[in-house]
Amino acid sequence: MHVTLVHVQVNPEQVDEFIEATRLNHDASIKEKGNRRFDILQDANEPTKFILYEAYATVFDAAAHKDTLHYVMWREKVAMLMAKPRDGVKYNCLFPED
Repeated sequence: MHVTLVHVQVNPEQVDEFIEATRLNHDASIKEKGNRRFDILQDANEPTKFILYEAYATVFDAAAHKDTLHYVMWREKVAMLMAKPRDGVKYNCLFPED
C-alpha cells in the first residue's frame, strides 16, 4: 500500500472554505480505483493545521488520483487558502499488508 501524508496550514479566516473544498475532494477520492483510505484530519489544538491521509493500493493508483478532475479542482481552489505550500510525504505501508 502506498500512503501520502499531506501537511496543510490554512489561513485562519479560510478554514471553513478549506474544509468544504476538501470534503468534496474526499467524497470523490474514496470512490477511486485502488483507494484504501482518504482521511482528513484537523489538529485538535491548532485548527488551521490539517493532515490528509491518502492510502492507495499501488503507487500507480496514487499517481492516477492527481489526474482526476476533482483533485485538480481541489488543488486550484485551496491554493489561495493555504498559509504556506502544502507538504506531501510519501510512505510505504508495512502493516496492514493489504
